[in-house]
This record gives sequence, C-alpha cells and structure tokens, in this order.
Amino acid sequence: MNKSRTAITVKELSAVWRALLISLAAMVFFGPVARAQTVDEIIAKYVQAHGGMEKIKAIQAIRISGKLNAGAFQAKVLHENKRPSKVREEVTINGMTHVRAYDGNSPWQVNPFMGRKEPELLSEDDAKSLVVDADIDGPLVDYKRKGHKAEFVSHDSVEGTDCYKIKLTLKTGDIQIYYLDADSFLELKLERQTTIRGAVKENETYYGDYEEINGMYFPFAVETAQKGDPDRTKISVEKVELNVSLEDILFSMPAARPETKAAVAPKMNVAFRLFARTDVRLLVRTTNLTVRDSWR
Repeated sequence: MNKSRTAITVKELSAVWRALLISLAAMVFFGPVARAQTVDEIIAKYVQAHGGMEKIKAIQAIRISGKLNAGAFQAKVLHENKRPSKVREEVTINGMTHVRAYDGNSPWQVNPFMGRKEPELLSEDDAKSLVVDADIDGPLVDYKRKGHKAEFVSHDSVEGTDCYKIKLTLKTGDIQIYYLDADSFLELKLERQTTIRGAVKENETYYGDYEEINGMYFPFAVETAQKGDPDRTKISVEKVELNVSLEDILFSMPAARPETKAAVAPKMNVAFRLFARTDVRLLVRTTNLTVRDSWR
C-alpha cells in the first residue's frame, strides 16, 4: 500500500513539474509577444479614441491657432502640418514672430528675438523635435513602421485618474511616455526625454478640455513645463482647422536677403528667455504640435 502510494505521489509530482516547465516555457517564448499584443491593443484604442485610423489618415493638412500665457507674458501661437512630412510653427509676441519649419528635407528658423531676421538652418539636435512634429499622425500611429519601439510600463495616476503608461522609444533614441486615460484612452499627460548636445532635457505636458471636431477629439487646454517645475506655461487652443489649403512654400526655407541686424529691446529678450525655458506643445489628435522647447 505504501509503495503504491509512493508511486502515485511521484507521478503526481512529475505531472506538476511538467506543467510548471510548460508554463515557464510559455513565459519565455511567448511572454514578449503577449506584452506586445497588450501595448498594441492599448494603442489601437488610443487611435480609435481620436476618431479612428480612417479619419486620421484622411487629414492631409491641419492648422491650429491659440494663445500662450506664461505669467505676465502672452503670445499668439500657430501650428501647421501638411503631409507627408511638413510642419511650420510660429510664436508672435508684440508683432515679432519666431518661425520654425521643416519641409521634409531642411529644418530652419527665423528668430527675430535674437536679432536675426534672415532664415537659418537648424542643427540636427535643434531640429529633433521639429522633425518629430512633422509626423502629422503622431509617433504612436504605425510606430513599428516608423522604427519606434513601444512598451506597456504600468498603470499610473494623473491627478487622480487611472492611466495606462506607455513608453515609446523613438528611432532617434529619445523617449516619450504617454499617460492614457484608462476609460477614454485619450492622453492626459506626455513626458519627453530629448538628448540635445549630450544633455538630456525632460519636460512634461498636460492635456484637457477635449472637444469633438468632425468625429475627432482634440485637446483645447495644454499646460507644459520642465519636469518637476510647478509653474506651467498654458496654451488655450482657439481654433482647429482640418484639411485647410497650405502651400508648400510655407514650409520651405526662403532665400536669404542681404543681412541687416536690428537691435532687440532688452525687455523682449527677457520675455523670450522666459518662453524658451518651456516646451510648449499642442497635441492634436496624435501629433505633438510644438511651439518649442529649444528656441535659438
């Protein structure tokens, strides 16, 4: 009787051991796939929350206009995107406009706040976020095809709201961390880590006041600051225009004229340096619409 019971026990233990080995093998060989499916499912719901892939891909051009407030300073902001990879961003203060643009080939700017009225090419580092913004669909959409890597990090809370935390590593190595509302799948917060000349810059942006336009949802309130800074720059979006007519010349670098330098009022320089410490972005649908994190 004891011998039979011993044999049964060994058989039972052997079966349990085999089951455990199979489970471990599944975790090793299929675990990454399961995680990938999980993050892809979340991103698919994120895309659907913004109107769905068909509506997103139907947008050929977009224009966003609004106002920026940073303490006592105010500015008008404008962002324009056109497929396939064109972007133009403007900040206007007291009649002076800083322009940054990319036509798919050359990133450039006109920066009168630094006494430069002629267009100048941007360095690869200074143009990093501008090139990302040229993606009208945003980095999360078709992220694999674009060479990015996405992973589900955890659940986290944004001002009391449960969120999915998604880490997106861009093909450049820079990182964007999305906090998606666990119910609506709309983004409530975005953290960015960008390497500029060997130094990592971190900032964060909060989104709210979503409104529906043609079946798509857009944030009309944006607050942004360097990571950990309680003083956020605020943007109020006033108008979102879909499929507007935008000429290609808007995004191409103009020919330089004979250089003339004008003095810049000290007060304007102070205001500009204040804005330069923030990364002012308008997230439209799935796109980071930047007014800028590195004005130079």
